[in-house]
Amino acid sequence: MVIFDSRDPGTPSAEWMADPRLGQVPVFSLTGVDRMIVLAAHPDDETLGAGALLARAFALGIPAEVVIVTDGSASHPGSPSVVASDLARTRAAEATAAIAMLNPRAVVAFLGFPDGRVHQDRAAISAAIGAAIGDVITQLPPTAAPAADAPARTRTLLVAPWRGDGHRDHRILGEIAAALAAETPAALDLVEYPIWLWHWSTPADPATPWENFTALTDSGALARKRTAIAAYRSQTEPLSPQPGDEALLNPTFLAHFSRPQEILIVAGSTPPEAPIQTLGRDYFDDTYARNDDPWGFTSRWYEERKRAVTLASLPRRHFDRALEIGCSIGVLTEQLASRTDDLLAVDIAPAAVDRARERLSEHPNVHLRVADVSENFPPGGFDLVLLSEVGYYFDEPTLRRVVADSWRALTPDGVFVACHWRHPVADYLQTGDGVHGVITALAAEAGHTLLTHHLERDFVLDVYSPDPRSVAEQTGLA
Repeated sequence: MVIFDSRDPGTPSAEWMADPRLGQVPVFSLTGVDRMIVLAAHPDDETLGAGALLARAFALGIPAEVVIVTDGSASHPGSPSVVASDLARTRAAEATAAIAMLNPRAVVAFLGFPDGRVHQDRAAISAAIGAAIGDVITQLPPTAAPAADAPARTRTLLVAPWRGDGHRDHRILGEIAAALAAETPAALDLVEYPIWLWHWSTPADPATPWENFTALTDSGALARKRTAIAAYRSQTEPLSPQPGDEALLNPTFLAHFSRPQEILIVAGSTPPEAPIQTLGRDYFDDTYARNDDPWGFTSRWYEERKRAVTLASLPRRHFDRALEIGCSIGVLTEQLASRTDDLLAVDIAPAAVDRARERLSEHPNVHLRVADVSENFPPGGFDLVLLSEVGYYFDEPTLRRVVADSWRALTPDGVFVACHWRHPVADYLQTGDGVHGVITALAAEAGHTLLTHHLERDFVLDVYSPDPRSVAEQTGLA
């Protein structure tokens, strides 16, 4: 399981440093490189993954360009002090400062795609990157072969996130870079940089590509890198003293990038399949350990209003047997309790379920359980299944399985409700819109009817049922 949260302990740097193979990695050379282009999915990727390489290029007088794809505005999900537009401006300024420390002559391009939408915007991103480096990729046709007496070709090094890094944004950008390099092998050479590998993998993990490692060991370049990382204060320091705000990149995580070598991965082999992407129990346990109510269910008007819209969208006043997937601390559960005879509420996090039990101690019709529905879906017979703010924690295959299990668990007149936040969140494996796109396709395959579709800039809510009748039809008004 991959957890994209640097606050999770992960594999310590000392464990990597203790492996003797790390000291035997061949040295990476920039000999013959005439130009370098570094791609970053988010501001700070270029510094964490290829900062020393950028600094080394400056020392050798090699022209360098940095292309940053997204605005980085989704790095602090749920923080009460963050405004996405302000954070985007902050991160752009930090990137400009950090890259200037690494390579004062580097040209920086901000493509400005929304953070968290790399999957949806893949085609547009690919086109934008192609345009940004168009003079390189059109330099020679793919099949061109220089004459024997031709001068040595210009070598452009394309540097991108490693395709096996696990994080979907990194994988997709790496795939885009690999495709560009494959189209123009006479013009572009590809090298990739890992970031999350150090966190989720181990030296013994078969996914660790030891045979493709190469290392940059220039001490001056590495010192510049350490200085430049500190320029990303929005990531390395809390944004505010408010509860729930803390540094995203803590010292344990950052230790991977202050080692006496910068590891790069030479292209030429297909990366191993990344581990299954899902946010599991450890992620949520850690989240609840930091904050009793991490998403502000009890304090935010947004959450109170969204619950009211959800409850108003239910096509029946009362249900016999209901299932709430991802009940968290039980705030919506408490309101559902009065509208069901028997309510099963589940969550993957024991801490959340414990708090829900305290809240719902006087509701004997509510049964709370620690459960992961992606592994063990509760036995069916529900006339209401609610999936609220949960779907984007699953990768698409897992989401499809959970929704299919939900369909099977519904009674013939049952109701399925899905409600999700629409803004991008860096940790989440999908967007809310992506989740509802999958659900819409599955509903069409199953022949279920969309009874309600509520769309706002902030959230989307859909209600489906195998029973196509409207509320007026069910109650005899139409």
